[in-house]
Amino acid sequence: MIKTRLLLASLLKPVNDSRFYEKLGLSIGKLPTVEVHISGYNSPIPSGAPQNLFFHPLFCFRRLSLGRIFAQFIYLKFLFRLKPQVIIIGTHELLLSSLLYKAFYSCLLIYDVRENYYLNLTSQHIYTPIISRLAAHFIRFIEKITAPFISTFFLAEESYAKELPFIGNKFLVLQNKYKPAAPYALPQTSSGICIPANGNVNLLYSGTISELYGIFEAIWLADALHQISPRYTLTIIGYWPQATIGQRIKELIHHKPFITLLGGDEMVPHTDIIQAIDAAHVGLLPYYPHPSLIHCLPTKLFEYLAHALPIIVQQNPVWENIIIAHQAGFSINFQDFDPLAIIKSLEENTFYRHVALNDVYWQSEEDILLNLLNGKL
Repeated sequence: MIKTRLLLASLLKPVNDSRFYEKLGLSIGKLPTVEVHISGYNSPIPSGAPQNLFFHPLFCFRRLSLGRIFAQFIYLKFLFRLKPQVIIIGTHELLLSSLLYKAFYSCLLIYDVRENYYLNLTSQHIYTPIISRLAAHFIRFIEKITAPFISTFFLAEESYAKELPFIGNKFLVLQNKYKPAAPYALPQTSSGICIPANGNVNLLYSGTISELYGIFEAIWLADALHQISPRYTLTIIGYWPQATIGQRIKELIHHKPFITLLGGDEMVPHTDIIQAIDAAHVGLLPYYPHPSLIHCLPTKLFEYLAHALPIIVQQNPVWENIIIAHQAGFSINFQDFDPLAIIKSLEENTFYRHVALNDVYWQSEEDILLNLLNGKL
């Protein structure tokens, strides 16, 4: 049987990336007529992958270097060698080179939109205002001129449908819901989840460690709770893209033995993050209230819900509705909070009582994805 060769292509994301490998890759690999290839940044190749999944760790360069430019030529050369019939593009940086390949070989292009790059660059002040504006407009220009050649846009956030008008109606929302892996067991929530009456209460901050995602607010909250009740501790697990932020964190927690840091300078395997969730009692989502984040549903939100972990979120109507629907926790203003009231809410409430968690799993997104691909391949 001749199989359709499908490529999941990224630049900075590793080949073992959670969305591309664990979700899209493994789901698409269930189609018997498809051969799945994943290209991206150099990283350990997952063990136990299905026989129809192939990995291509093409890139290894510093984030801000000429290697990022040369990577375009490496990718284009790889395309002409592999000759995929379908390309799912995971970054704006590979749009033009993928389109150039399409000019020579008929193929289906799908753009997996994980971020609103324009909004991020113009509102997050990562670079100087001039550089941010130039980069934002350049990326939006590339996305617009390539949009007519894109068959379907996969959207990681539902809000992107309104934020990106150039995609028209050619989109499919595939949220980053939780995909269980062994030895995951469905949480027993019939009698609800309570904070332990004795012993430590471990707060958790997981995932990307950044100022915008509220790492300093998480530390301040843990410090305030610990001052009142020493049994409150904090685990920080993840990777910080900015070394300056990492240095500030190290200085801040240096004399705080109740705060544990895992990762930081190095990438952390997703399995380690899941283990940290299992060991935690409360998950924190202290994201700074920011235009680029306020309508997004972080991956960790689905992870915490799937493990029935009580959650404290930043005040945000989008998140609050989900928290209320699942009886999962409560919201606070991480910049102005009452630590005594938080401890009272945590220790006197029962969470997840008689709540179904079916809507937090990737399976619903997989069904939508495979239905679309079955109609196109």
